[in-house]
Amino acid sequence: MGVVCTAALAALTAGSARATTRAPHWAVKDTGTPGVRFRGLAAVDRSTAWLAGTGGTVLRTTDGGTSWRNVSPPGAGDLQFRDVEAFDARHAVVLAIGEGEASRVYRTDDGGRSWTEAFRNTDPAAFYDCMAFFDRRHGLAMSDPVDGGFRILSTSDGGRSWRVLPDDGMPAALAGEAGFAASGQCLVTSGPKDAWLATGGGAHARVLHSADRGLTWTAADTTIPAGDPAKGVFALAFRDRAHGLAVGGDYRPDQASPQAAAVTPDGGRSWRSAAVPPPAYRSGVAWLPHSRTTALAVGPTGTDLTTDGGRTWRTVDTGSYDTVACTPDLSCWAAGEQGRAARLEN
Repeated sequence: MGVVCTAALAALTAGSARATTRAPHWAVKDTGTPGVRFRGLAAVDRSTAWLAGTGGTVLRTTDGGTSWRNVSPPGAGDLQFRDVEAFDARHAVVLAIGEGEASRVYRTDDGGRSWTEAFRNTDPAAFYDCMAFFDRRHGLAMSDPVDGGFRILSTSDGGRSWRVLPDDGMPAALAGEAGFAASGQCLVTSGPKDAWLATGGGAHARVLHSADRGLTWTAADTTIPAGDPAKGVFALAFRDRAHGLAVGGDYRPDQASPQAAAVTPDGGRSWRSAAVPPPAYRSGVAWLPHSRTTALAVGPTGTDLTTDGGRTWRTVDTGSYDTVACTPDLSCWAAGEQGRAARLEN
């Protein structure tokens, strides 16, 4: 399949003329799992990536996607994995979604040869959507609102154990408000303490921000339309604690998604619409590493590129992907339906 397009990514990061004429493309990697939809993706580097999807499936590659090892937790075939966070080729944490005990967290320390169930939800009102880590030890997971507010889980030992945080620092949820378990990016972090969670379904699509690892939160309306259970912010990406992107829209394929992207310059306190947004619903977004201006957004109808910090987007691929991630060594990965996984190449 060739090599990762490091030079092209560097050109995109620099915003050079080459980026406008020779955009990299997704090179699909055969995972051998055509019946699985992968909404969870953890890209470690150009060689190593983890996928998490339907049917309790977890895959890992250490050779750039040439081969994939099925490292699914035993007995998890009825679970829907929607998020995976990996620290390296051996250590990873996966999140299963669903009502009640369907929401679970598993951790491996040996590349998926064995797994430990670290958390099983016992509250029938909770439904966990996304998970994110600040570092190798500290992380959060979020549930749809319980008793009027989003519920937050916290770990300080790398996902080996979890506790529900107090809810007195969480703003009240709007009627019908929830998170979207579409890409593992409805909860994201930047730096040692800042976290953001994305919402939809309510009257406004909001982004909630915490500066103290999930203890207290503030909420801000975005410009992405909501007001329907299928509409809102589906994914976030922050390149630092101030500059962020939000993408979303209406996930129903027969519905338009105007204003499907927004940008913040102030840590999520305010949001403005992209002047030229993606043309349709997008479920995943990622900054290119070491870049102040370049990012990718993906969805079922294509991939879009911005080279001006999210103000304008242009479609560069029409393949279907649900989630996207980039790594410090300038590799980018995407994953989605029909067992699809891809790496950005020239």
